[in-house]
Amino acid sequence: MKMKKHLIWDEAEYNYPVLETFRPNIMSYIHDDDDEIHPAMIIAPGGAYCYCSASEGELVAKEVFGYGYNVFVLSYTTDYLRRTPLKMQPLKDLSRAICFVRSKCDEFKIDVNQVAVMGFSAGGHLVGSIAVHFDEPALVEKGKYAGISNRPDAVILSYPVITMGEYTHEYSKVALCGVDASEDELEYMSLEKQVKPDTPPVFIWHCETDQAVPVDNTKMFAESLKKNHVPVEMHLFDHGRHGMSTATEEWANDPLFGLYTMDQFFEALRYMHANDMELPEPINGMDIPKNADVCQIYVNTRNNLRIDEHGDPSIHLWVEMAFDWLDNIFE
Repeated sequence: MKMKKHLIWDEAEYNYPVLETFRPNIMSYIHDDDDEIHPAMIIAPGGAYCYCSASEGELVAKEVFGYGYNVFVLSYTTDYLRRTPLKMQPLKDLSRAICFVRSKCDEFKIDVNQVAVMGFSAGGHLVGSIAVHFDEPALVEKGKYAGISNRPDAVILSYPVITMGEYTHEYSKVALCGVDASEDELEYMSLEKQVKPDTPPVFIWHCETDQAVPVDNTKMFAESLKKNHVPVEMHLFDHGRHGMSTATEEWANDPLFGLYTMDQFFEALRYMHANDMELPEPINGMDIPKNADVCQIYVNTRNNLRIDEHGDPSIHLWVEMAFDWLDNIFE
């Protein structure tokens, strides 16, 4: 396996007001077999548009890699402090990432007609957004990416945020759209209202007992896809918590895999610590000296946690079911 970080925006192209030096990027996981062409998977972790979850990045990437895919984990623009609404920036990041991967098909040894995207929670909203808005004029590339399609060939959504309406996830909504979002903006980002017949095929799964992102999000989106004659496969599990990633024992032990997805969050953590702001769980309330490495303390504390609630024993089978579905889509 060959791993490498790639910046997807030139410095002059990227103007979201970050705290330090973050720029959106992908981490590639490429097979070593020099001549074989592989399908591609781009993964968007969740995190309420406030951070990119480490447990939905590298852990998932290595699982997907085992199915013969060359994999790319996207660290897209987030804002833990919710200072400036993200608006279209994350969607532009994902659109560019798809074009970037396709533009380097020879280097990455991928089939440009087999580029799938996978998203978790808010990352599911992001992936769902490119599925319905790929032809948005604001996403049309010029220059070296002109003419390269940003439309994914298949979409996998895990416990996704879909709507900005009644069943929305409020943190995701505020981080993305702001507290003063217009009705038109909320309509645009309510993906159940934006499905078209040319939306790519979708595999979607969720847990009925998800208390963070109601399962209604998935049900509404699946119904809209069916009404528009878009191929969709939906799996609902009777019992399970939000954020289950691969739902394996490795996930349940909850080490933070691939901390590179947390870079922008760590910038926020350092800023909060320097400015005496309340820190997030699990380090809120801790007396941390000014000169301490607050990011390392956060990581060490998180690594001592374990997830006790696994939900239905069959949930981990979603990965196998998703790739059986993809085999049929790409055959």
